[in-house]
Amino acid sequence: MTRRWLAAALGAAALFGGALTAHAADAIRIGYQTTIDPAKVAQADGVYDKAFGQQATWSKFDSGADVIAAIAGNSIDIGFVGSSPLAVAASNKLPIETFLIADQIGDAEALVVRNGSGIDKPDDLVGKTVAVPFVSTTHYSLLAALKHWNIDPSKVKIINSPPPEIPAAWQRGDIDAAYVWDPALGAIKASGKVLISSKDVGGWGSPTFDAWIVRKDFADKHPDVVAAFARVTGAAYAAYLKDPQAWLADKANVDKVAKLTGAKPEDVPVVLAGYTFPTLADQVSPELLGGGTLKAIVSASAFLKEQGKIPDVLADYTPYVTADFARQAAATN
Repeated sequence: MTRRWLAAALGAAALFGGALTAHAADAIRIGYQTTIDPAKVAQADGVYDKAFGQQATWSKFDSGADVIAAIAGNSIDIGFVGSSPLAVAASNKLPIETFLIADQIGDAEALVVRNGSGIDKPDDLVGKTVAVPFVSTTHYSLLAALKHWNIDPSKVKIINSPPPEIPAAWQRGDIDAAYVWDPALGAIKASGKVLISSKDVGGWGSPTFDAWIVRKDFADKHPDVVAAFARVTGAAYAAYLKDPQAWLADKANVDKVAKLTGAKPEDVPVVLAGYTFPTLADQVSPELLGGGTLKAIVSASAFLKEQGKIPDVLADYTPYVTADFARQAAATN
């Protein structure tokens, strides 16, 4: 299934050059996901549109794989993806740039086992059905965890499931476990227990993150839009990080995040605590866009090649990461 997705995405990418005139020159099309973060408030309030000087088209996606396919097919200009689909896209030479780290994932993504499934320890996963969105950060983390536990992935029935479909499959008893993020994560926790989270997997040497990427041609043509996007996101994060409790005490903030993500308002504070949101100064540091992000993509690509999820690892991933827009945003914020 992963190979079929890659073939479809690359087929769309082959048409990329001929499709560049298919939309208005000034259109701004953004693909977002339901990940809970402070910038959802700016999105809800139209702050991005004000910074752009025009209204952008925001499209919701269920996974990074879908976002990458949309980028490849020239349906969106800017998109939110996890580090695993980002590594897949870069390894297949999709013309994109990573220009902002949206978050560093900790407890916000987890492997939950269903009550009554008979799974009490990692070895109990053998022979069980585990749902996960393929080509996602949770898919990467699941494979990394199985490797850490010396469990052959072929001995676990790993099925591809979009996050919105996981709670229903869980309730029907079709799956024994799932590795996912909110709001699906919160829904299944009610009748299950967390076996491990991505914070644990990161501690074992396989950290994950979410990022904002942009089509290279769009960034070259509209650098001011990309820098404005980074500036608004950075300001939204700064407002939250200045005093998280005061930010959360504002019911309007929580309600806006919940509305855009589908999460329960009472779950928003806990989920936010499961992420690390980088400031603009953090973005351009050696730990992130100044070097660390590039190393993480290389490492993820090597792991995915080892797992047979991508055909080859590139000799150089430098073209797929840039700190320029975050640096511009930091200078004007």
